[in-house]
Amino acid sequence: MPEAPEVEAVTRTLRPLVRGIIIQRVHVRHAVAVHPQSAASLKTNTANAHIAGVQRRGKYLLLMLDRGCLAMHFKFDGRILWFDDPKAALARRTHVDIVFETNKGALGFVDQRHLGRAHWLAKLEDSAGLRGLGVDCYSREFTRERLLEMCRARPLPLKLLLMDQARVAGLGNIYAAESLWRARLSPLRRSDSLTDREGRALHKAVVSVLGRALEWCLNPPPDFRNPAWWFADLDGMLRVYGREGQPCARCRASICRIKQGGRSTYFCANCQTS
Repeated sequence: MPEAPEVEAVTRTLRPLVRGIIIQRVHVRHAVAVHPQSAASLKTNTANAHIAGVQRRGKYLLLMLDRGCLAMHFKFDGRILWFDDPKAALARRTHVDIVFETNKGALGFVDQRHLGRAHWLAKLEDSAGLRGLGVDCYSREFTRERLLEMCRARPLPLKLLLMDQARVAGLGNIYAAESLWRARLSPLRRSDSLTDREGRALHKAVVSVLGRALEWCLNPPPDFRNPAWWFADLDGMLRVYGREGQPCARCRASICRIKQGGRSTYFCANCQTS
């Protein structure tokens, strides 16, 4: 699933492309992409709207309109495409769930598994998902003091706490695992047992991992005009995620994989013992 670095890279790359353009018509080709809203509602509320800006909150991409906004969540396989010629977006050979035809081209929302969603919102608070987000992982409010406060308020295993969007918005399975490895902390460690020193180390690790990930995702930036584009290949920057059985980059012990909260957790049982 795209996490905050991937969505932030999309936000920064898309912003100069679509800011100021007008959505003239909306074609909903797969209604599941707007569920539980109706296709008619999406069309009515976005037709002839100006795109004033592009923002991100957690893992959500937000197209701010002159009336309300378009909120997109990519889930596991969603992405967006740009077509200079709107006819190409509507061609049958191209899988596009929603086509936003504009005065400059067409923006397509694409998810072949039909798990991602695009919704029109009169205000951001109308979305339960957005309303329930905690502090954004890239915001200035994500301080070490705030992180320690979260850790002690309602104890959880550290990995599950970092992935809880109601606490830290935008951080997911990949970067939570990478941050814990960098901080030398076990994903099974109870969050309320962290010392101040360990809390500082974890906060520093999260900030460092997210900073490196964003740089990775922006070099090169997403290529929306390429129908085959996908989010950055992270293999070169990952130290534990997806590396079960491979040697730890720090101590050379084998990386382990366990299940936590229904998701795979990767860590080094030798140097992530605290």
